[in-house]
Amino acid sequence: MGAAEHKYNKALVIGGSNGIGLSIVLNLAAMCRNIVIMDKVAPDCELPDNVSYYHYNLLNDCFEDNADTAGVGQADMDILVVTAGFGRIAPFETFVDKEIDNVFGVNAVALTKVIRYYYPRMLHGDSFFCAVMGSIAGLVASPMISLYSATKAAVCKLTEGINAELESAGSLNRVLNVSPGSIKGTKFNGASENNLKLTEGLAAEIIERMLARELLYIPDYDNVYKGVLERYHTDPHKFASDSCRYKIGSGRMNCNPQLRVGYLSGTFDLFHIGHLNLLRRAKECCDYLVVGVHKDASHKGKETFIPYEERCDILRNIKYVDKVIQSLPEDDEIYRQGIVKYDCLFVGSDYKGTERFNRYEAYFADKNVRIIYFPYTQGTSSTRLRNALDAISEK
Repeated sequence: MGAAEHKYNKALVIGGSNGIGLSIVLNLAAMCRNIVIMDKVAPDCELPDNVSYYHYNLLNDCFEDNADTAGVGQADMDILVVTAGFGRIAPFETFVDKEIDNVFGVNAVALTKVIRYYYPRMLHGDSFFCAVMGSIAGLVASPMISLYSATKAAVCKLTEGINAELESAGSLNRVLNVSPGSIKGTKFNGASENNLKLTEGLAAEIIERMLARELLYIPDYDNVYKGVLERYHTDPHKFASDSCRYKIGSGRMNCNPQLRVGYLSGTFDLFHIGHLNLLRRAKECCDYLVVGVHKDASHKGKETFIPYEERCDILRNIKYVDKVIQSLPEDDEIYRQGIVKYDCLFVGSDYKGTERFNRYEAYFADKNVRIIYFPYTQGTSSTRLRNALDAISEK
């Protein structure tokens, strides 16, 4: 299909870098002049010329602030698809507070804000098509996946309410709630890689139903989920009890929190944009960022201008930081002593190859801990600010 034959101008797929999202992107490529993928990771395959990628973290980034930069403002869009989401099968007691925040943040809160951004276009514009990923788990009692199902129940009820409002206002636009069970060929179920051959048929079906302005699509409804829903509505308590026993015996439970913990340490005196950029980049690489703060700068033979507690308070009030602790002289001691069992250790690239960090790398080699070296950026620095203050004080 040539460019002149493209029926739609622009589509946005949030979560389009893998799984069903990527299959939807590749299906839409023949229909749209331009497609934008917004995701925290880039696709690991070659994309058609009319598809572009924009880095976007649903947890940390404000969608409204990024929309124009990414070229997905309200006026240009014809199609919106949101497939981003995650969860795990596990007893509720294994979930920690930050994981609860993140699951709701990605699956429900961020999705709601994205839809709200485009809602004026849905309400008043012509031919705006939208599909979001709910789940069969959001339509029935779902023990052992209760957190995930709660977020998807929110999505299901959100779309149901929005569609009623759109209809009441006289708009023909609708939001398609796609509520599957498990989807073969995606990483969601623990597979090491995507298999687009297994998802391309479902992707085409989702697009077809979205363009037809359907309200709800449950894949495998007739063969599987019609019976599931009937059993649930007949006896919700028995359904939940049976489901609980089935999941416990399935061998699919993962009792480890889906939380990638990162750690970095610093003095953070005279806080400036370089510090903020460091924290932003670190949070992009982890789900939970712990920052260790030095009591003073004596290890560098310098003095600090801002008291320790004030520096900690500044860091606690930065959205990229989840927890602030007092640092130890050696970053690996934080891990060794069990203060923070981090997955990533962040440090400046000038430390790479030093005796200290060669020792760290050897220690963490069998512990699945990655040391990430960030290059320093030009611009404001604590040293320049300190020198400027010293010069002023000498006058």
